Formats: sequence, C-alpha cells, structure tokens
Amino acid sequence: MSAFLKQLDFSVITDALLNVIPAVICITLHELSHGVAALRLGDPTAKNAGRLTLNPLKHIDLFGLICLAVFGFGWAKPVPVDMRNFKNPRRGMGLTALAGPAANMAVAVVFLALWGFFTPALYGSKAGTVVLGILRSTAVLSIGLAIFNVLPIPPLDGSKVAFSIVSERLYRKLMRYERYGMILLILLLAAGVLSAPMNRGVTFIWDRLVVVAETTFEWGKAVWLNT
Repeated sequence: MSAFLKQLDFSVITDALLNVIPAVICITLHELSHGVAALRLGDPTAKNAGRLTLNPLKHIDLFGLICLAVFGFGWAKPVPVDMRNFKNPRRGMGLTALAGPAANMAVAVVFLALWGFFTPALYGSKAGTVVLGILRSTAVLSIGLAIFNVLPIPPLDGSKVAFSIVSERLYRKLMRYERYGMILLILLLAAGVLSAPMNRGVTFIWDRLVVVAETTFEWGKAVWLNT
C-alpha cells in the first residue's frame, strides 16, 4: 500500500484543490451576496428559493464551475430576483447586481490578509504550501471574477448596473438587445479579446491590494515567530 501511495502523483490532487476550492468559494459568496442584497431591498425571492445559504451546491452550475477553475471565468446558477418587489425596480436591480462584484472584492481583501498572516507559519511545509496556494488563488480569482462581472455586457452584473443609471428611453432600447448579450460575450471570449484587458485589470488591482498581505505578513511574523 505504501509503495502504491509513493507512485501516486499528488500534484494532480494539489492542482485540483488550488483550482476548485477557490472557484467554489468565489461563486458561493458572489451569489449569496446577490440574494442578501435583494432581500435587504425588499425582494424575498432568493430567500424563498433557499438561496440565502453558504451551501455551494445551491449555487454552483457544474460546467460554469469547471470554466471558472480552468479558464478563470465562469458562472453559477442565477439567483432569482423579482424586481417588481423593489420600491425602485431599476435601482434595486442595479444595487443587487453590484453586490456580487463588491462581495468578490471583499473576499479578495480577506483572503489576501489571511495569506499574508499565515505565510510565516505555513511556508516551507507541503501542506502549508497547499493552504497558502488556496488562499492566494482565491484572492486572485475573486479579483478576476469581480472585474469580469462589471463588464456592461448582458447577462453580466455590469449590464444591470449600467441599465439602472441610463435614461428610461435608452433603457427600453437596450432591453431590446439584451437577449443577444450572451452571444456577444461568447464571441468575445472565444476570440480572446477580453484576455489582455482582464489580465491588466487583475494585475492593476492586485498591485494595490497586495499591501494588505504585506501588512498582515508582518503581524504574522510577530505572532508565529515569537511563539
């Protein structure tokens, strides 16, 4: 049995953990934030559908999860929202949509802080390297998911935010073409048009948020190396 275990390539398992776990975390918190925002704004549809939960099985679309883990972009089961329950339907929809990317940015900050804080304690061990890799990957992926979702292309969150601030006349015109947004998005992704700006965006935000990890790293050294 021990000889069999030695022959296993555990890097495959490690790579899967580094890809799948961050994707599950990012998707779950993204979708949960939509449901919470909708409820706070007066729409209980997501709550009634059982979507106000940290259970990832309620939120995950398997193919979308695979795409997010492999390619860095993907999707989940859309949180049901009935904009008729909002006092101001367009504004409510825009704020509900904005909650997803905002949550991902918050997740990035939290996981960067954890990555920095635990690096002095875990760096150097095999298990510790995996844990630190998951923390870092979650931060990076969450930034990417936030940027991707603010693109003003239906059905992404950014389109709903954009639709909420345009004039009523322009809004009605844009809604006629909303159904074609997914086709446009697929074409842009297939052509690789979004890759370069997405990478630049992630790098830009990472370079500004990494100070969080640098700060907590110093705290971690004070805690772990003095105990």
